[in-house]
Amino acid sequence: MVEMNRRTWLQGAAATLTLAPQAWAKAPTGWVGLQLSQGRPAPGGRRFTSAAVDALIPRIQRRIADPALAAIFENCFPNTLDTTVWPGRYEGKPDTYVVTGDIDAMWLRDSSAQLWPHLRLAREDETLRELVEGAIRRQARMILLDPYANAFLRHESDPPLSWATNDKTEHHAGVGERKWEVDSLCYPIRLAHGYWQQTGDSKPFDAQWKEAAWSIVRTFRAQQRKQGLDRIRLSEPRQLPQIPAR
Repeated sequence: MVEMNRRTWLQGAAATLTLAPQAWAKAPTGWVGLQLSQGRPAPGGRRFTSAAVDALIPRIQRRIADPALAAIFENCFPNTLDTTVWPGRYEGKPDTYVVTGDIDAMWLRDSSAQLWPHLRLAREDETLRELVEGAIRRQARMILLDPYANAFLRHESDPPLSWATNDKTEHHAGVGERKWEVDSLCYPIRLAHGYWQQTGDSKPFDAQWKEAAWSIVRTFRAQQRKQGLDRIRLSEPRQLPQIPAR
């Protein structure tokens, strides 16, 4: 089989789906659908492997009558794990860097959305649970670095994204792009809450994560002001709320 990179496969899949309605309209009776090849990287070339994800794929495929849709599910569902994650350790704790496609940077929103479909499997796969924990921990460090940034670099010494170098804003080492959006700070909270709901694990929610959460609150309050800082209360409560274990 000819190997395809992620961009090539997605372009081909998009073209196939665009033409699919015309093909179905002309298909003979009994013809189920288009035939698509398996497009995942070979096992040795995958960034991360989850036993729970690999076990789910054939179970779902058996419930999909159209072989083209079954192939699309097999190629797309594990793609984040196959191609975009770099699990590691930081200060002895899980750390996960998640790139967005072919751009070597980690977006707060995109990394959260990329991992979201796998949360329900994290409870039964310890390695997958640790992978998501690592992303939550890294997102907390990213937010503390700059709550007004939307994309961050693998290392603080890496140069910012080329199109952001001339942006008229404050530039911080480790920031790839500084274009503030509400959803950039909402998505990490959604991922963290979803992780806790699915796993009951509160380990990622340490003092650093709580500090990042309050940084989000302060940023939102600051952006709500209309007539100056005197109209908004920016102080934090004296005692941080505790996240219970489930």
